[in-house]
Formats: sequence, structure tokens, C-alpha cells
Amino acid sequence: MTPGARIAAAIAVLDRIGPDWPAERVLGDWARSNRYAGSADRAAIRDHVYDALRCRRSFAALGGGEDGRALMIGALRARGEPPDAVFTGQGYAPAPLSADERAATRQPEAGAETLDCPDWLYPPLRAALGDTCDAVLERMRHRAPVFLRVNRRRASVSEAAAALAAEGISTGPVSLAKNALEVKENARKIAGSRTYREGLVELQDAASQAVVEALPLGPGQRVLDYCAGGGGKALAMAAQTDVAVEAHDASAARMRDLPARAARAGTPVPIVETPAGPYDLVLVDAPCSGSGSWRRDPQGKWALSPSRLGELVALQATILDAAAPLVGSAGTLAYATCSLLAEENSAQLCAFMLRHPNWSLTTSRQFTPLDGGDGFYVALLTRKRHDQVTTLR
Repeated sequence: MTPGARIAAAIAVLDRIGPDWPAERVLGDWARSNRYAGSADRAAIRDHVYDALRCRRSFAALGGGEDGRALMIGALRARGEPPDAVFTGQGYAPAPLSADERAATRQPEAGAETLDCPDWLYPPLRAALGDTCDAVLERMRHRAPVFLRVNRRRASVSEAAAALAAEGISTGPVSLAKNALEVKENARKIAGSRTYREGLVELQDAASQAVVEALPLGPGQRVLDYCAGGGGKALAMAAQTDVAVEAHDASAARMRDLPARAARAGTPVPIVETPAGPYDLVLVDAPCSGSGSWRRDPQGKWALSPSRLGELVALQATILDAAAPLVGSAGTLAYATCSLLAEENSAQLCAFMLRHPNWSLTTSRQFTPLDGGDGFYVALLTRKRHDQVTTLR
């Protein structure tokens, strides 16, 4: 496909994406309907689409609109490339620009528009992130790195890096997490690589790995991943040390791939429908806005609303209240989100401790894309001794 044909395809995909049509689904449908497109074409179209979703506000200003055509015009202008060179109407390229399209362009306004942030989210993000807010949002406008977690039950970090290199996949070390590798070249080869198929590595963000490394795991512990989802953190916990990890999720469908992943990794993770404590550690990786991972799921940035955020905060509180009784008397309740918003993180825990004054915060940390990975929050809570409990009135 020519560059113009790829952009025309990206326009068609962007125009189909909506609340009931996630980007990955639309891209998959397009690929199945256009089997002439090679892997390089599909990758280029995907990159165009995700760049436009990450930078929707600024591209819309530059392109004069929010439909797929305007976003791709804005994308070219943002890169300093003249749209006329691509929008030629020749072959499968998009039609030439109209007079109105040439006139309908402006520079994005400083602040939320330039940083591709919804107006209503900019103040709470500034409140949560302080002086780093604009730098974090600027980093979120760009593609996220690809990280791997080395399964230490299968290989050392150096052995996994060497195995990947032998398959043409270049990696480098990551300071954020001791078992992480950042993929430098040929990331699209990972899923088909022998190193991946034999369970030496798993795809997992470096900050997500750092969250697991922050947990007080020790030999012989009984551990529950209460909101396991796909099971990435459960697998990471099981691989880190000799602990018995169980996985639970309100939606069993989210865990459908976990048994195969656990078998590949050599780290059994039983799925439990009704957890029965006590556990030494319960991890609540709660459903959240995903604001820390919008580089990977930019559609979520534009779908989030104040009412939806309120629903998520209420759900997180319900989950914490349900998980806390599963923790043993000397155990740890770990709370994590892939959010940058205080409402879902520090404020959520303050509300929890007001409802449960016998719990106290031991430690917490906020990761942002400036640390290298996605945005994550993790906090550890333990029960107070009886003589430390104060009833709040």
C-alpha cells in the first residue's frame, strides 16, 4: 500500500470507532475485510489510528475537525508534512483538500488542548501531579515503550535477553523493575518467538512489574489477587518467590487466558470463585479510569466522564470493603490502580480508613510515565493493634 492508501485506511477506521466499537475491534474488522494488506501495512495503519486517538484534540485543531479525515490532516500538519503531498486523490489516496479544509486550521491553545487532555480532567490531574502534570501529559501523547517481564523460574534476565537477541529481538535493561526488559527493536516478533512461547518472558509494563516488586511477598505465604483480570500480576507474584497465589475476578471471562499463561510460565495459579481467607496478602488491583495507561488505550481518555469516574470510585470502595475481611490479622491489604487521579488513589484510601479505623497506611507510591512505564499507584495497609484504634466521630 502507498502512504496515501494507508492514511485513507486509517481515516476509514477512525470514522468507525465509537463507544460500542473499540479501536482494536475496528482494526481487526478492517484487516479481515482487506486481506491484501500486508503486516507492514496493518502496522502502519494501526500507528496512524493510535497516534490520532492519543492526540485527538491537538490534531482536530490543526485539521479543522474531529472526523477521521480532519484528524489525519492534523496529524500531517503536526509532523510538519504538507497534507497536499498525501491527499492527492490518486490511486487509493484520499481526495485533495477543499478550500474549506485549507482554511480550517489553527494552532492548539496552550494547556489542555495542546496536551490532548479533556478540559474537565486537567484541573484534577494538575492537583494530583503538581508541577509534573504537563510533562506527564506530554509523555502521554506518545507511544508507550514495550516491556517484558522475565520469568525467573525459566531464565535469568541476561539469559532471556540473549534468547531474544538470537531471534532478532533487541532489548535493554530497565531500572524501574529488576526483572524487566525494554524492547528496542522488532517488538512485533515477540508473540511468535520461541522465547515467549516457552514462557521465558511475558508482556508486562515496567511500572506494573514495579507494583508487584513493592509487595511484601515471602516464602510460604498465601496470596490472593482479588481483581485478577488477565492475571499478569498474579503470574508475576507467583514467579517472584515461593508463594501460593490464587486468582479471583468478578468476571470469570477476564481470566479465560490465565490457565494457558500459567502453564506456559510454569507457575500454577488456581482460579477461585469464592475466596476464603485468611490470606497473608490480598492485592486489590481495582477497576479504574486507566488514566495512567492512556498511551496504550487512548480511547479511554475521551470516553471517561465525571459520572463514570464517580461510578468507578464507588466500585473501588465496595471492592476494598469486600476484600479487607479476607486478610489475616497480621496480613497486608495492597491496593493498586493504573490511575493518576487522587480520587481513585490517596483519597480512596483516606475514605477507606475513615470507614475502617482499624486499618492504617504503611506505604504508598505513585508511578508516572516520567518514571518510564505507565502511571500506577500502589499502597499497603495493615491492621492496627487494638490499643492503636481510635474511633472517629
